[in-house]
Amino acid sequence: MTRNRLFNTAVLFALVVIFSGFETRGVEGRSGKNINGKGFIKTSRTHFVLNGKPFYLNGFNAYWLMYQASDPSTIGMVSTTLQQASMHGMNVARTWAFSDGGYRSLQSSPGVYNEDMFKGLDFVVAEAKKNGIYLMLSLVNNWDGYGGRKQYVQWARDQGHYMNDDDFFSSPVTREFFKNHIKAVLTRVNTITGVAYKDDPTIFAWELMNEPRVQSDLSGKVLQDWIVEMARHVKSIDKNHLLEIGLEGFYGESMPEKKVFNPGYEVGTDFISNNQIPEVDFSTIHLYPDQWVPGANEQGQADFVNKWVAAHIEDSEKVLKKPIMVTEFGKSSRTSGYSVAARDAYLGNIYDAVYKSAISGGAAGGAAFWQVMAKGMEGWGDGYEVMLDQSPSTVAVIAQQSKRLSALTH
Repeated sequence: MTRNRLFNTAVLFALVVIFSGFETRGVEGRSGKNINGKGFIKTSRTHFVLNGKPFYLNGFNAYWLMYQASDPSTIGMVSTTLQQASMHGMNVARTWAFSDGGYRSLQSSPGVYNEDMFKGLDFVVAEAKKNGIYLMLSLVNNWDGYGGRKQYVQWARDQGHYMNDDDFFSSPVTREFFKNHIKAVLTRVNTITGVAYKDDPTIFAWELMNEPRVQSDLSGKVLQDWIVEMARHVKSIDKNHLLEIGLEGFYGESMPEKKVFNPGYEVGTDFISNNQIPEVDFSTIHLYPDQWVPGANEQGQADFVNKWVAAHIEDSEKVLKKPIMVTEFGKSSRTSGYSVAARDAYLGNIYDAVYKSAISGGAAGGAAFWQVMAKGMEGWGDGYEVMLDQSPSTVAVIAQQSKRLSALTH
């Protein structure tokens, strides 16, 4: 997309004046203060707002924060990463509030929790608050990493229920397991701050699931029903925080003409109907052209990216009438033709699309790239990792986006 880096100050001022009058959705928090001594982030039509003013988010994914925070030998990685991110103007981190079964799990069996791991998550929330970083907390994984739905299904099998992995979404047994986990996390009282998670404005939003897919039901009905039930359950416990689903953005049956934007396949989700559920406050998309359209050349992948982002921002604005965030995107060092310069250009392209929407009053509310890792985690890499203290050119691109989005919030 065309880069638009310089805009008239008068336009900025006009937008602030327009946005400052927004009415907000949701209930103001009872606990009063957030990381900046203000209220909870809310939505007003297609915008995020804080105390009636527009608010934009620029940040990163770091799924490992709770895991490393629960070990005294690695807890410093969490503090350092959040400090570095804050230094470069980042204000949101997306991370896991789950670890189901297996080694050092948060939830070792249904409803049974490891207090040391929960204290690790307490530390993450407390450190984020200290560093002015809001958190997007995801509640379960579609994939096998850290347990995910496969572990929930195994727990049900252990109790004598026969089912396959996709039955996670429809089985009353696994639904109840997951609803109990939602309640356990949302009502958790932080052992460091003394504030229940559901009352802590440091948490920007809950995410139902990382990248839900139901390949066995391309009609989308199974997932739609699951989202309705779980979203209502979240809001019955916590009316303070925003909620999103964790979708990658694949279109489905509600507007079949939109499937042309998909990368040639469907996954049982429906970007439109899923996000039209009233309890869902904003939409999300992920973006992995190297995985989704691997047969395309560099220009073909770039075209896919531009169309994917533009279509979803437009649909969030005109159809859903809710804000949108790009909550995962990155460029892998394991793909052919990779260079740091190519990664920087890729991130810059996404940032430009977000900013272009934001500066014109559109629905884009921010982005979080995949992913940040700390020094000492070299063995954890998946090719997408960025070490902030070792990536000056990439950090410069990120910091520039933080700066220009921040200018829209004042």
